[in-house]
Amino acid sequence: MKKLLLFICLLATFNTISQTEAEDKKAILTVLRMQENAWNQNDLEGFMQGYWKSDSLKFYGSSGITQGWQKTLDNYKKGYPSKEYTGTLSFTIEAVTKIEDNSYYVMGQFHLVRNAGNANGVFMIIFRKIEGKWKIISDLSC
Repeated sequence: MKKLLLFICLLATFNTISQTEAEDKKAILTVLRMQENAWNQNDLEGFMQGYWKSDSLKFYGSSGITQGWQKTLDNYKKGYPSKEYTGTLSFTIEAVTKIEDNSYYVMGQFHLVRNAGNANGVFMIIFRKIEGKWKIISDLSC
């Protein structure tokens, strides 16, 4: 009887963990969809709401490392000054993987269709749950 009770407890714990991870992944994908929508409306500030608003945010792209939310936004505004440059963004998500409690990495592709010339690439971003919200704390895009 003790073994059966232990088995039921372990099964319940595993089920709860699986549900939590599924909910986390769904919430992270919701952030990414929000970013696509904001970008496609040429709303860079809205797009940046998916990022951690901190001087500790790190973005690593073709120009090297950018540190800080405001500097990252400034770089986006400089590189994508109009709808001709922002165009239409879509993500292809390849993996959402738990690192530890409240942290996941996401690997995928970005596809940008625009009048200024299409752009495609890959990314790996790290999400952390901060004050109850999923935020990108680090972004490697190339």
